[in-house]
Amino acid sequence: MDTSEIKDLSFEEALAQLENIVRELESGRIKLDDAVNAYEKAVALKQLCESKLQNAQLKIEKIEVSPQGDISASEFTAPEA
Repeated sequence: MDTSEIKDLSFEEALAQLENIVRELESGRIKLDDAVNAYEKAVALKQLCESKLQNAQLKIEKIEVSPQGDISASEFTAPEA
C-alpha cells in the first residue's frame, strides 16, 4: 500500500491497520526488513489519523442556550483529563 492509498482510508480503517501493525511489531516474529517497512507504514497511518482528528475537532462546536432562550455556538474545548 503506497502513500496515496493510505490517504484514501477512513479514520477507522487507518486506525485498524495501525493497531494490526503494532501487534505484529510487538510480537517480535517479523523480519527486520519487514519491520522497517511496517514501521514506515505505521508512521504514515499515524499522521493520517492525527490529521483526521484535527479536522474533526475544527468542525465541532459547542451549542449553548441562554436562560432567555438565545442559541449560540462557540468552539468546543474538551475538558482536561
